[in-house]
Amino acid sequence: MDILGKGVRKLTACATFMNEFDFIDSLRQRANSRKHSARVLTGIGDDASIIAQSADRDLIVTTDLLVEGVDFHRGATPARLLGHKGLAVSLSDIAAMGARPFWSFLSIGMPRAEWATSFKDDFFEGYFSLADRFGVTLSGGDVSETKEGIVIDSIVLGEVKSGAAVKRSDARPGDQIYVTGNLGGAAAGLKLIENGARVRQETAVRSQESERSSSPTSGSPSGQPAWGGAVREGDTEPLAIASGSTQPDQSTLRSDEDSIQSLVLRQLRPSPRVGWGIVLGEEGLATAMIDISDGLSSDLNHLCRESQAGALIDSSSIPLDDDVKRLCGRRALDPLALALHGGEDFELLFTVTPENVSRLPKRVDGVAISHIGEITDADRTIRIREKDRIWDLQSQGFSHFKD
Repeated sequence: MDILGKGVRKLTACATFMNEFDFIDSLRQRANSRKHSARVLTGIGDDASIIAQSADRDLIVTTDLLVEGVDFHRGATPARLLGHKGLAVSLSDIAAMGARPFWSFLSIGMPRAEWATSFKDDFFEGYFSLADRFGVTLSGGDVSETKEGIVIDSIVLGEVKSGAAVKRSDARPGDQIYVTGNLGGAAAGLKLIENGARVRQETAVRSQESERSSSPTSGSPSGQPAWGGAVREGDTEPLAIASGSTQPDQSTLRSDEDSIQSLVLRQLRPSPRVGWGIVLGEEGLATAMIDISDGLSSDLNHLCRESQAGALIDSSSIPLDDDVKRLCGRRALDPLALALHGGEDFELLFTVTPENVSRLPKRVDGVAISHIGEITDADRTIRIREKDRIWDLQSQGFSHFKD
């Protein structure tokens, strides 16, 4: 009897059908059945965990793992930008909970050959540059040698007022769906990298200098860092071009190389929407929120699944990155498909009650939002309206171990 063979085939079949999210769900069930502390208010299943810290404060904790060859390619990723991204992905999770980030922990493993170069110093230059921007203190971690490949484990902790964290599970039918920024840029950047595009050294350095110059000044009335500056209806926006302006569209003045560099940076150097997260959370505007890491189709599905609701979004309202639209037509790529399924934009997808829509800022830290749809109770189905037809939107974003 080929007992071992049958066992191997059975295990292989199980592994084939259990993707990343199925596995996480199974762990969630096991963890919930062994819950040893009532202070864990929200555990597995959201962008971060919520832990009751005191009578008036909750602790928000998130962790992310980046593995060379899967999450990044060393030859295409300058060390400074990798350090930036190592922190940015976790800051995005904290933002999605409506929290303020304060502390970080970083563990990194690398081969001896990398240790002997300037990699580690350049990596932490990028890491600390972003940490300083948002007032985050590196509070611990670990370093190890690997036989091959770099592994990064990032943990970030933040805080919110007790009960004020924004979860994925509280969207209700009638809530309006919004997204920050533009979508599709990071996915387009990845495709460009896979086809040989590389960020220029001067572009990487300039992006770091721009980040330092845009760092918010400390000393807000609450003693917190002063990012999260909102522009509301009626406020002036000195840098904005008014509607109907005769100034030329800047996108027409950009060269293809400028667009390529911009998109590659969208992939290698994401901008976590910390300011938007704080405004939406502290002002009680968002009913539910998630960051777009796996793709709009997947992350909207995660939000609706946790909220036990459906959604209807309008394809014409999805904000597409201008550089994506500029380049896709020449490369047989569909900008909408990249926006829906590409992932790693690290924008915020959130819902707002109809009565709170008028309270939304137009911009926070220079980043605008777009209204893309509405939460429904339509048997938890996510649908998209495209021109004169409506069709079911399948989740096609990124998932580890997908069959």
